[in-house]
Amino acid sequence: MKYTIEEIQQMPEGQTFDCKSIHIEPKHLATIIVAMANADGGVIAVGISDKTRRIEGIDQDKAHLNEILRTPLDFCVPSVSVATEYLPCKDSEGRDNRVLLIHVPASPRLHANQADEVFWRIGDKSRKLTFDERLQLMYDKGERYYEDSTAYDATLDDIDMDAVKAYMKRIGYGKSAMEYLQENKGFVTYKDGIPQVSAACILLFGKHPQTFFPRARVRFIKFFGIEEKVGREMNVIKDVTFEGRILEQIQKTVEYLETQVMEHSYLGEDGVFKTDREYPKFVIQEMVVNSVCHRDYSIKG
Repeated sequence: MKYTIEEIQQMPEGQTFDCKSIHIEPKHLATIIVAMANADGGVIAVGISDKTRRIEGIDQDKAHLNEILRTPLDFCVPSVSVATEYLPCKDSEGRDNRVLLIHVPASPRLHANQADEVFWRIGDKSRKLTFDERLQLMYDKGERYYEDSTAYDATLDDIDMDAVKAYMKRIGYGKSAMEYLQENKGFVTYKDGIPQVSAACILLFGKHPQTFFPRARVRFIKFFGIEEKVGREMNVIKDVTFEGRILEQIQKTVEYLETQVMEHSYLGEDGVFKTDREYPKFVIQEMVVNSVCHRDYSIKG
């Protein structure tokens, strides 16, 4: 859709539209791009003050404009494929100028900023998602490639319907478990009347996922010291493997890692005991989620 500068000036900020000054920092612009890409997409007008709607333009600061144009590539993970458009205009000083329109598509993938933070566009705000919300969005986005394919030899009997129902209850899905599997993300499809169960379905809801994907597990190894040694000097002091469905693996791994994090308690200057953790809890959660959700399940060896 083509816009005029007059339409852009009058358009209210909301779910799919925002306007920002040319002076916006790339990391702040990345937040909006990520939020829109994760939600319904939208348009960002750069060169118009979001507070006063004063037309600043973009041509007076070519160096910063180049940083703005690189933001979807350099500050979003993975990169967001935006389209750009330039609107000729008169700025508030009466000079010939332009406003940059960044068209952000709704992406089938989950995007984060450089700090590995995920945002979602709600109204005119870009809200940071919690750990559980991010995990939910990963499932909703269907971030699967190999996982979209049919799990060889899998049948409907290999699906734990109780696990499906528990997940449906969590997301508020009101239909039957079979309807959910057939109507969402291609978990179950039919070919010549024969049900085809996707790899993702087995990984998320299978009774025994490791039967089909032996490497679909998390292994925690802790070494004594700061380097790994082998042979007679082997220094492994913990070696624990977590299996089951993906969500179970995440929960079990996070719970176990919590028992391995060192905590230092001490009496503060205010007379109150305080505790410092070796690693923040959210760091452990995101580390485990990222490793489980982004590994290559096509590797069978």
